[in-house]
Amino acid sequence: MDLQTRMKSGLLAGIIGDALGVPREYSTALEHSLCAVKNELGYGRFDHPEGTWSDDASLSLCTMESLCNGYNIDEMGKLFCRWMFEGYWTPGGYVFDSGLTTFLALDDLRAGRKSVRSCGQALDDDNGNGSLMRMLPAALYFRNKPVDGFLAAIHEISQITHAHPRSKMACGMYALLVRELISGADKGRAYTSAINQARDYYEREEAFRKEFGAFSRILSYRLPEYEEGEIKSSGYVIDTLESAVWTFMKFGSTREILLKTVNMGLDTDTTGMTAGGLAGLCHGLDDVPLQWIEVLARRTDIEQLVDRFVTQAMQQ
Repeated sequence: MDLQTRMKSGLLAGIIGDALGVPREYSTALEHSLCAVKNELGYGRFDHPEGTWSDDASLSLCTMESLCNGYNIDEMGKLFCRWMFEGYWTPGGYVFDSGLTTFLALDDLRAGRKSVRSCGQALDDDNGNGSLMRMLPAALYFRNKPVDGFLAAIHEISQITHAHPRSKMACGMYALLVRELISGADKGRAYTSAINQARDYYEREEAFRKEFGAFSRILSYRLPEYEEGEIKSSGYVIDTLESAVWTFMKFGSTREILLKTVNMGLDTDTTGMTAGGLAGLCHGLDDVPLQWIEVLARRTDIEQLVDRFVTQAMQQ
């Protein structure tokens, strides 16, 4: 695949993963072992038709639209508020799924109590995956920056909602892996290089060094060696990052990665989104059933924005 195709495939595969996961969110791995997801479904947890995507895709689409006009953190924050409070970039005109950390941050921003640079929540309990899920467009857009500038931008975008060092580190590690994959590195080299860069960067600041224990399995370079039963897929940002990287490293096609991720249960839309983005960058969409694409809510709108965003990102 050429660079443009890789970008489009990653962005679309992430949204497809979100839509696959929406009906089965918070189901368990045991439930999936008895009745595995094998195709696009609808009318599950949220009682929406097949092809419905959640806040994961919505905020990724808002991020893309904002970056199409250049990087402006204030404008990005305004788009996020339009999504939360006006139903902008939702599949049906209203928000049906949002994390509390994201809501509190955007409510403070909309009300003018805090600025876009200070509204992000930063307690230990604010380490859900609500910023990780929208980090793929940012990683693609800033891919050519030096590591320091690249991670500074990633952290600032995470900090709109999730400002704890652990959340910013998770976003940074994911973004570094995206950057290595988009450069053409194979999975093994991309993973190793991303971890090396993360170690070098994050050990410089005490606030980040304190979080190394939370990332011990990823930083050990041995995450792909763990058994499936040792991988969690909850809404905790570490679990989401680990499950996305693990499934991506263990399976060899976008379809396999998406299905395995969703069938791990729990926060299925976000793990589908994050793992799907990696899968699409590496494997493309050739093995993804056409129905999974055709059934996406607002498919034409999505494809038009993806095309516009990729054109802009290619120029960076």
